[in-house]
Amino acid sequence: MWDFSIGRTLGLMMQTLPFIAMRMIVYFGITIAYLAATGAGALVGFGVGHISDDPGIFGLWGGVIGFGVVSVVVYWIREYILYMLKAGHIAVMVELMQGKTLPDGKGQIEHAKLVVAERFGEANVLFALDQLIKGAIGAITGLIGGIAAFIPLPGLNGLVSFINTVIRMSLTYVDEIILGYNIKLNSQNPWETSRQGLVLYAQNGRIMVKNAIWLSLMLWVIAVVIFIVMLAPMAGLFFLLPGDIAGWSFVAAIVFAWAFKAAFLEPFAIAALMDVYFRTIEGQVPNVEWDRKLSEASGKFRELKDKALGGAMA
Repeated sequence: MWDFSIGRTLGLMMQTLPFIAMRMIVYFGITIAYLAATGAGALVGFGVGHISDDPGIFGLWGGVIGFGVVSVVVYWIREYILYMLKAGHIAVMVELMQGKTLPDGKGQIEHAKLVVAERFGEANVLFALDQLIKGAIGAITGLIGGIAAFIPLPGLNGLVSFINTVIRMSLTYVDEIILGYNIKLNSQNPWETSRQGLVLYAQNGRIMVKNAIWLSLMLWVIAVVIFIVMLAPMAGLFFLLPGDIAGWSFVAAIVFAWAFKAAFLEPFAIAALMDVYFRTIEGQVPNVEWDRKLSEASGKFRELKDKALGGAMA
C-alpha cells in the first residue's frame, strides 16, 4: 500500500486554508471565464450568423473562439500561478511539516510570498527552473526500469504499456516536490539543490513512484466522479444557449473537474508525496551513479547542472 497518511495530510491542508481559498478563487474563476467566454462567443456568433442560412454554425465557431481566447490568457498567466499559488502553497506546507507556526489569513499568503522571493527571486526565474526540472523528469521513468521494476512478467506488453503510462502520469508532481526540497533546505543555489533533489528522487524511485501511482489513481477517480456529476447541469446550461453548442457541455464538465482537481486534489497529492519524500531521503546523499545516469539520459538535467555551477539565482 501507500506510505502516506491521509488523515495527517488532510490535517496539514486544513492549516493552509488561505491558500485553498486562493486556489478556489483562481481555478474556479478560470472555469467561470471559460463558460462565460464560450457562451458570449456563441451568442455573438449566433447573432452575426443570421446573415446566413445557418446561424447555428456561427454560434458554434463563436463558442470556439471564446474558449480559445481564455486559453491564451491562462497560458500567459501560468508564471504567476506557479509563483504565487503553487510555490507559495508549497512553502507554507513545508514550514508546517517542519513544525513552524504560520500567520493566519492573508498574512499566510504574504509570508509565503516572502519565502518564495528569498529562495527563487523573480517569477520568470522560478518558471525557468521549473521547466528544467520538468524536462529532466522524463528520464526518471526509464531509469527506474518502468514496469519491470514492479511486475517483471513476460507476455504482458499491453498491460506493461498501460501501467508505464500511469507511471508517467504519476510523475506530475515531482517538480513541486523538488521546489519543496529547495525551501526545506533554505537553499541559496536552487539550481544545485534541484539537481541533488532529482538524484535523490531517482535513487528512491520505486518508493516514490509506488506512492505517486496510488495518489494519481485516487485523484483521477475523484475527478472522473466530479465530471460525471457536473455533466447534467452543464448540459442543461448549454441547452439554453443559442446555436449548435450542446456538445460544449462535455468540455465544460471537463474544465470544472479540472478546476476542482487543481484547487483541492493537487495540493493534497503534493503534500502527501513531499511527506514521503522527506522521510525517505532522510540521512541520504545523492548517489554519484544516479547523477551520471541522469546526465546521460537528459539534456535538461545537464543544463540544470551547468546553471548550478553559476551559483545562486539573481
